[in-house]
Amino acid sequence: MSQVEAALGLFEEGCNCAQAVCAALGPDLGLPRETCLALGAGFGAGMGREGEVCGALSGGLMILGLRHGRGEADPVALKERVYERAQELLAGFRARHGTLRCRDLLGCDLKTPEGRQQSKDRDLHHAVCAGLVREVVEFLEAGT
Repeated sequence: MSQVEAALGLFEEGCNCAQAVCAALGPDLGLPRETCLALGAGFGAGMGREGEVCGALSGGLMILGLRHGRGEADPVALKERVYERAQELLAGFRARHGTLRCRDLLGCDLKTPEGRQQSKDRDLHHAVCAGLVREVVEFLEAGT
């Protein structure tokens, strides 16, 4: 099973987008699946339903930290290496979608009951979010 399939499977099972990305890729980087699920739990729906940074991106940033944030004694150099990779992910995503914000990507505010109902009625979980999870995992699989 590919990491994309694993992430989409987790997403369909009820994990939020950050959990799905992190738990699909984290174990190969030494982070247990259960830890990935716990770590990503608060990042879905744009950080706890705030509608800010897309949860798939948040999960992707966690993976970039795991992948590129090791083996450097100098914390400044380590941070810069991760920031460089993060900017590649974020800039590409912004270029394709015009935003990094969950509420803008979905066109509704998941913080409100009305927004959550809109999302359900429009099946945004499948229509939008699953594709964003796929996109972020594909970027990460490409090795960046």
